[in-house]
Amino acid sequence: MQEDPELREATDRIIKAIEEAYGFVPVVNQVLSERPDMFVPSAEFSQAVLDRKDGAIPRKERFLCAVSAAAAVGGEYCLKVQIKHAKEAGATKDEVLESIMIGSYMSMTRSQSYALRAYADAFGIEYK
Repeated sequence: MQEDPELREATDRIIKAIEEAYGFVPVVNQVLSERPDMFVPSAEFSQAVLDRKDGAIPRKERFLCAVSAAAAVGGEYCLKVQIKHAKEAGATKDEVLESIMIGSYMSMTRSQSYALRAYADAFGIEYK
């Protein structure tokens, strides 16, 4: 596949900015950066939803949402990065913990939803 030099330059610039911001480059970014045609749009989307300065959701709350979502999906490495960002945006220890617990609860109720439906079906328990 022919690589677009402008996309490669943008990729290198974004990777450098990520390393400066995080102190490292997450594996997802390292691997995806091998395909600038996929990496650049992904990085731009991340910037648009998480790191914008003018969003309707304040920055701190945006990162707390990310912490909650990462907890819900079991994103070990995402959690570390999003907790760091939330703290930098002014989140307290209690706010981060509550966000983790909200995400954990949502994940738990999802599995309960499937498991308890299977249980009810197996034992003839009616539900709406």
